[in-house]
Amino acid sequence: MITAQDDTRRPLRLAGLALALAVAFTLAACDRGGAKDERAAEGASSAEQKKEEGHSESEELTLTSEEAERAGVKVEALKAQAMGDEVVVTATIRPDADKLARVAPRIEGRITSAPAKLGDRVRAGQALATLDSVEVGEAHAAWVQAQSELRIAETDFKRAEDLAADEIIPRKDFIRAQSDRDKAAASLRAAADKLRLLRGSAAGSTGSVSTFAVTAPFAGTVVEKKATLGELASPSEPMFTVADLSQVWILADLPESALAKVRTGAGAKVSVSAYPGETFAGRVDLIGAALDKDSRTVAARIVVPNADGRLKPEMFATATIEAGGRTGAASREVLSLPDAAIVLMQGQPTVFVYEQGAYEMRVIEPGERSGGRTVVKAGLKNGEQVVTEGAYALKARKLKSQLGHGH
Repeated sequence: MITAQDDTRRPLRLAGLALALAVAFTLAACDRGGAKDERAAEGASSAEQKKEEGHSESEELTLTSEEAERAGVKVEALKAQAMGDEVVVTATIRPDADKLARVAPRIEGRITSAPAKLGDRVRAGQALATLDSVEVGEAHAAWVQAQSELRIAETDFKRAEDLAADEIIPRKDFIRAQSDRDKAAASLRAAADKLRLLRGSAAGSTGSVSTFAVTAPFAGTVVEKKATLGELASPSEPMFTVADLSQVWILADLPESALAKVRTGAGAKVSVSAYPGETFAGRVDLIGAALDKDSRTVAARIVVPNADGRLKPEMFATATIEAGGRTGAASREVLSLPDAAIVLMQGQPTVFVYEQGAYEMRVIEPGERSGGRTVVKAGLKNGEQVVTEGAYALKARKLKSQLGHGH
């Protein structure tokens, strides 16, 4: 039997039940939210870890053997090598001044031919040009006249000698004839000497007697030519410059701080941009006696053989001079790489190390440079496999991969 009191309590019980259900749903939601947050945190941590791992992987490049060959990649095992103290200076190539001649005529003359060309190799005594000169013509005429006078004087002396033997003429006439003959002979010798000094020809009367040749004083190369047909050449203006380039001078400026290290006789290696990776051996044969007050340097001269003529005057060069002179300096063991193995990545000197099938970037601390190689002061260890050729190709691939990932 349901009473009125029960009817009034029923709504209260229903309200309490509804409140309990609401609390239960709220707690369940909180539990689900906490689990979701925990999973989100774990996911974020995992993503961060993956990101770090991905960044680590991006520091390496992987190439197949075919790709490496196409890119010109070569690897070298790094090892310590002996290296002595050296002084590296810039220099300029000059002809050997002791084997350089500026050729000019002894007298004025009109240029009639100039067969020698710039760059020609000439032998000693070879005619470089031919000139026509009034003075040479006059000297030749004087020589011819002296010859004629000598013939007459010799004939008179012969006749006087015969007459004096038969006592037909006085002794003084014989002596006079002898004196005239001797004077004529001396005049002929003087005329011949003058013609020879003027480079004229005394061989005969055929052809032009007023021409003479300008010749090379020694075997060498024509490095300068200032001879034009028809122009008047004079002793004050050289027509040709001939240089023997079988040996050249390397002129360098030694800094004041290097004077105590370099001695006359020290060995040197010279390199030029025209022949990359190649050096030419020479020796220091002169160190200047005075210091330039402006540049604070001293002139030094290195003599280098140049039999093949590949070193040209006025080329710029780099000279690496052994410190310590003739005896040489004590060598030390250092790690070094070819200059081409080092590239700049984000402004830092970097090399590629081949390890476990991949090329890893490695920042290094470079030291002094010598003979196309750079000393490695830090960043590499003895025995590591380092890319010595093709580093720029690897750099290009690295930059391309970074652009592809939005870096």
